[in-house]
Amino acid sequence: MLEFRKGDLYIENVKLSDVAKEYGTSTYVYSKQQIVNNFENYKKAMTLRDGLICFACKTNSSGAILKILADIGAGADTTSGGEIYRCLKAGFNPSKIVYAGVGKTVEEIEYALKNKIFMFNVESFEELDAIDKIAANLKIKANIAFRVNPYVNPDTHSYIVTGKKGTKFGISYEDAVKAYLTAKRKKNINIVGIHFHIGSQILEIESFVVAAKKIKKIVDEVEKNGIRISYIDCGGGLGIKYEKGEKVPSPKCLISEIFSVFDKDKKFIFEPGRSIIGNAGHLLAKVLYRKMSGGKNFFITDAGMNDLIRPTLYNAYHEIIPVKKINANVKKVRSDVVGPVCESGDFVGRNRILPIVKQGEYLLITCAGAYGAAMSSEYNSRPLLAEVLIDDKQTKLIRKRANYKDLILNEVL
Repeated sequence: MLEFRKGDLYIENVKLSDVAKEYGTSTYVYSKQQIVNNFENYKKAMTLRDGLICFACKTNSSGAILKILADIGAGADTTSGGEIYRCLKAGFNPSKIVYAGVGKTVEEIEYALKNKIFMFNVESFEELDAIDKIAANLKIKANIAFRVNPYVNPDTHSYIVTGKKGTKFGISYEDAVKAYLTAKRKKNINIVGIHFHIGSQILEIESFVVAAKKIKKIVDEVEKNGIRISYIDCGGGLGIKYEKGEKVPSPKCLISEIFSVFDKDKKFIFEPGRSIIGNAGHLLAKVLYRKMSGGKNFFITDAGMNDLIRPTLYNAYHEIIPVKKINANVKKVRSDVVGPVCESGDFVGRNRILPIVKQGEYLLITCAGAYGAAMSSEYNSRPLLAEVLIDDKQTKLIRKRANYKDLILNEVL
């Protein structure tokens, strides 16, 4: 949805320089149409089987964005009681909410059960005991799947690999059948599925298929013991294109390959996050100052690591584009694009070949919709930034820019 028209960068039919002038910077900007298109790609790929497309709301938990997805029929993949609360407020049907996470508290489990969510993805034997006990106290049965670690190590950043041996996630592969036999004996547990998730920003299908085949072996063994597995929850993890030249498999390709592994009577849950919101959101920033230090050029912007921590945390790459098209003859320089935070690790891009942008002009840090605003903080006492949704020619403020008073709102002085 990004396009230059007569020298100005647009999202849908809105000029980004106009967004900067109206709402200030730095600001997250989202395309509603891109969100809808990305979800529809998954929905179309699921037509041959029953199941759910559950948006991984940890990637972006903005209420307005959640509401868009709820309104077009998405389910929700949640990882905390707070995410369940947000999803219910946004209008998600509780019967389409799945709850994952290795550290669910008693209060969170109780909250989820009282709100009649569809299923817990259970990650330990002790968690199973806790859910059974809380469900007994509430005189209800809890739907569960076990998250099984298939011991697959995809080609992605080590911090976002979740399915290899030695991570904190899931039941170990060796203990999977035992876990199901244990759950079968619990009076307040209803076994409905199995779950696996191997990581994030994965750009090849093979790792998903290898994991699915290993999970199929567990399903076969469990069902030999008289336990019916109705849902195969395949998690998320499909990557997006951050850099030129990267090739990304389509949801259709991923889902069709997974379908081929399992029996035709199985229902499926997929939990995409980044591949729905990642390329639909961008960070709009202003160049505050320019300088050369130690033989290196710097563009200092008003977007810091507290606004977008992915480059610092994962050494992640985001393309950076001036919102005014620069004449091809303008000199380009190798520069670091950095923020105002008092850390040497505060950068959004290093060693980028960029035209010499004037002080006060705007840059767009692209594909920041996933894990951008969701991971932002008030570090250096910098108020949280604004978020704007673009819908064709219309703009809507979906999160107000915080101010200094907001920084101490919950403090007891």
